[in-house]
Amino acid sequence: MKKQFILFVVAVLTTSPICLAQASPTKAGKSAAKETEIIDLEKSAWEAYKSKQADAYKKLLATDYCSVYAEGIKTLDREVADMEKTDLRDYSFADTKVVFPSADVAVMTYKVTMQETSAGQDASGTYNSASVWNKRGGKWLGIFHTEIKAQ
Repeated sequence: MKKQFILFVVAVLTTSPICLAQASPTKAGKSAAKETEIIDLEKSAWEAYKSKQADAYKKLLATDYCSVYAEGIKTLDREVADMEKTDLRDYSFADTKVVFPSADVAVMTYKVTMQETSAGQDASGTYNSASVWNKRGGKWLGIFHTEIKAQ
């Protein structure tokens, strides 16, 4: 529990400067379309992971991607390797929110409820999640993700 709290604090400290540096709001219609684009990308990443499509998953994420979980910090290569040991049976998003601190950065927060087994251990439950997406060369790429089990 203490370890999860420490990882959560690290994740918040890592992403809060991005959130606090948010630029002035853009037009509502354009902003809604951008939010939908980020949510769709996040869902695409989850679907690729669920169906163990490593190439599709890697195309959505930057080569310098990292993630933070209770069990540790992972690189893109480790995420892909862990995909083979994971059986993600179902998931759903709730309370999604996307903010754009700058034109090329999106921060998405949400709750995810999932049915999952990882390395033989049941990891099902509801998690507070956050992802950071960065637009590079005109393409949005995931650069950071974290999940903390909700209490």
